[in-house]
Amino acid sequence: MLKRARIIADYQFGRGAGEALFLDDTTYSLSKTRRLRYLYSGKERIVTVRASDNLLTLSMMGARRLHARFESPNLRVVASEDAAPFVAKGGNLFAKHVLSVDPQIRAGEEVLVVDSQDQLLATGTTVLAPEEMMQIKRGIAVAARKAAEH
Repeated sequence: MLKRARIIADYQFGRGAGEALFLDDTTYSLSKTRRLRYLYSGKERIVTVRASDNLLTLSMMGARRLHARFESPNLRVVASEDAAPFVAKGGNLFAKHVLSVDPQIRAGEEVLVVDSQDQLLATGTTVLAPEEMMQIKRGIAVAARKAAEH
């Protein structure tokens, strides 16, 4: 199961993500239908496997591991200084507060939200494509899932 989780992570986030997220001491639990559902390091959850598409949603531990593994701008959406405290407390990132974005990201993907100094603020799902985030000045760019200060 650990090998499967690493393959999913490499597919979703890029080569090396599986090793960064899931160390050899990683444990997991299965759903009622015997499918991989949660992966843990000790008692802390790293990721959840979404039943709808078998992709991963990150906890802050998972986000920190990916943040450490991948250089900026990979997997990142950069929030303005005005929005950073709001996002760090669990707020969504709005398009008008996006300074830059990894051009490889697509709408609906899990991303890391960082400030201009590359400090991890939150993890969430992109609502807009990178070009839209940079051009549109209204609406949510990233729907935050987990925040650094929670």
